[in-house]
Amino acid sequence: MQTWRLKKNTHALRPRSSGKAKARLLAILMLLATVGAGLYDAPSAWNGLAGFVNEKTGWNVPAVSDSAYRLGLDLQGGTHLVYEADMREIAEADRAAALEGVRDVIERRVNAFGVAEPVVQTTTTGGAYRVIVELAGVLDVNAAIDQIGETPVLEFKEPGTEIGRELTDEEQALLARLNGEERIASDAVLRQARAGADFAALVAEHSIEATVGETPGTITALRGSAQYGAIVDAIVKAGTRPGGVLSRMIETPEGLSVVKYIGMKQAKEMQLSHILLCFQGKIGCTKDVPALDASVRFTAMRDTLTPENFADKAREVSDDPTAKDNGGDLGWVKPGDTVPAFELAARQTAVGAISGQVETEFGYHLIYKRAERPIATYEFQRVLMKRSTEADVVPDASPWKNTGLSGKDLKRAQVEFDPNTGAPYVTLTFNDAGAKLFGELTASHIGEPIAIFLDGTPISTPTVQDAIYGGTAVITGDFTLDEAKLLAQRLNAGALPVPVKLLSQETVGPTLGAASLDQSVNAALLGFALVAAFMILVYRMPGLFAAAALVLYAALNLACYRLFGVTITLSGIAGFVLSLGIAVDANVLVFERVRDEWRAGRDLPASIVEGYRRAWAPIRDGHLTTLISASVLFLFS
Repeated sequence: MQTWRLKKNTHALRPRSSGKAKARLLAILMLLATVGAGLYDAPSAWNGLAGFVNEKTGWNVPAVSDSAYRLGLDLQGGTHLVYEADMREIAEADRAAALEGVRDVIERRVNAFGVAEPVVQTTTTGGAYRVIVELAGVLDVNAAIDQIGETPVLEFKEPGTEIGRELTDEEQALLARLNGEERIASDAVLRQARAGADFAALVAEHSIEATVGETPGTITALRGSAQYGAIVDAIVKAGTRPGGVLSRMIETPEGLSVVKYIGMKQAKEMQLSHILLCFQGKIGCTKDVPALDASVRFTAMRDTLTPENFADKAREVSDDPTAKDNGGDLGWVKPGDTVPAFELAARQTAVGAISGQVETEFGYHLIYKRAERPIATYEFQRVLMKRSTEADVVPDASPWKNTGLSGKDLKRAQVEFDPNTGAPYVTLTFNDAGAKLFGELTASHIGEPIAIFLDGTPISTPTVQDAIYGGTAVITGDFTLDEAKLLAQRLNAGALPVPVKLLSQETVGPTLGAASLDQSVNAALLGFALVAAFMILVYRMPGLFAAAALVLYAALNLACYRLFGVTITLSGIAGFVLSLGIAVDANVLVFERVRDEWRAGRDLPASIVEGYRRAWAPIRDGHLTTLISASVLFLFS
């Protein structure tokens, strides 16, 4: 029996010794965690100590970031604004999306303040569409109102330069000097050209633009062309003969041009209408229609078409989104305005006749050629030389310039899906004026980007693949569905006429916020002291340990607030104070179970083990239900 008892007691004592060691280690770790979290919460003490140690020893003890806690509007003061969106011009079905677009625009604008977690939310109570804005720390309400503005601004920009400010005197002097030097260089090239020098050699040596073809620098343009109109006008007004060099340089946005006129060619512009039937795989087509079915339908429809019923039929069946308004009318179409296959078929169609089936990247077309008239094209060579602009002397110049195409020209944007791959893309539909301007832009920027700006910030910079006419364009890319929806939402926010007006404004002063903060901190300290005192008075030594753990809990919470940038508000502090009581709830359950086990006759170690075991189930379930409630609040509120 002695041997048995000795072995039993030996084995019984080992886990107790091990348990005490683990308890000591855990206590030390808790102490270190509390001290570390406390120093992170109030880093001035640590930074002062680190500075002293570094100065005396030469060590490099790192300092802790001394960034302040983020305080909400009610604690540090700020601005509270309420806007109402005017939805009278918006269809009922589009109002919710339009309001979200306005909210997104306003949120992007207030982010320029650098406010910590600004609150921008919407409400539709009572049929009013409102946006509520809270900007903590922003006390200049007029600056906030000016920054938020009114109607969202959507712009389409082409590669170029805009400086956005006036030049300084020094910059103007530098620009004048550069322009003078460039004119001297251009005059020298002009004199050589008029003296009979090989013009192609001058192009190769001095021109700053890429040259292709057998005759370097050769361009064919129409009179009135957006890009070359000034050069063609100069040729016509000077009465220059073919082979002659203009007597002066032509100044264009591209630079200084020395021009040699080659000759005039006759071309034709056509007055056209068309009917489009799209099918699977074509740009912008959302119909799940095979090419064969579309072809059969076209053949049957072609037999019933006449010039008289063409417009009505286009309104009825055409997949061109503008056809319902204009009967498929494309107006006067100049050379280069449409894709090559369409233009070739139109030229081969007689005036007053309807073409056969024409396939382009948009689908099958029927073309009605209503009229035709001659138009002159001018062929010339040029040496394009640099002419410095304001952007060349301003380091912060924008690489984009306005085109005149804006949100007023965009009817709407929507998300659609590629029928073959299922990938989402965004379709843009322009009005008649926007369709014409967009067609000209894309024709002159093939292979280059045309950027879309919302409130001065680019939201998309798609590259032009082909000239796009007809009023419908597609933005493709590696979009996720959410990214495509967000882009369409932002485009619609700038396209839909949704003006907003300020209903109310309120400023919370910093004095009031500071008073609220002081009262909240005092309440938190008092709440902590009362909870700790209750635990110590009721449970004595275990209560003291619980109070120590509560200190660690508070220190870790405050450290998380700083680490994750949590915005602290009055309600947040109230929740923190309330959580102090919840935090010791598990201690109370454990202590009471330990008491019950002790009263039942168990010794202290057994009472502690059994008390913890029996208390674990209600503690687990209580915390699980709390986590469920917190998750629901976080996800849905």
